[in-house]
Amino acid sequence: MTQSYQKILVPVDGSKEAEAALKRAITLAKEDGNVELVIANVIDTRAIQNITSFDNTMIDTITEDARQSLETYKKEATDAGLSNVSYRIDYGSPKTMIATDIPKEIKADLIVIGATGLNTVERLVVGSVTAFVTRMATIDVLVVRCEKLAQK
Repeated sequence: MTQSYQKILVPVDGSKEAEAALKRAITLAKEDGNVELVIANVIDTRAIQNITSFDNTMIDTITEDARQSLETYKKEATDAGLSNVSYRIDYGSPKTMIATDIPKEIKADLIVIGATGLNTVERLVVGSVTAFVTRMATIDVLVVRCEKLAQK
C-alpha cells in the first residue's frame, strides 16, 4: 500500500543537505499530485541573544536573508510544476519548531529534512536538529542525504 501525503513540510537553512531535501520534497509532491509544499526557515533566536552586539537590525537582516532564500526555493518548486507552495519564517528553537510546533499548526503529514551537516564533535555538543526531529515528530519523517555525503 502506498502512502499518499497531503502537506509536506521542508525545513531549510541554506545548507546543501536542506537543498537536497527540498529537491526530494518537490519530486514527492509532483508524484502525489495535489500536495501542498510548505518551506520553512526557523531562526534560532537563542543563538542570537548570546551575541553582545544583538539589536533589532541584526534580526531584520537575518529575516530578510531568510525571506530572499525562501523566495528562491519557492520559485524552484513552482518552476518544477508545483502550484501549491508557500513558505514561512519562524523564530525559536529549530528542534521543537520543526519536530512538533509547525507540523501541528499547518497539519503537515510529512517532514522532509536534510541529514545533518555537523561533524561528530558539533553533534555531541549542540545536538542534531535532524536526530531530534526523527525522534520527536509524530508524523512521518524522510531524512535526505546530500549526494556527496551519500557517496562517501
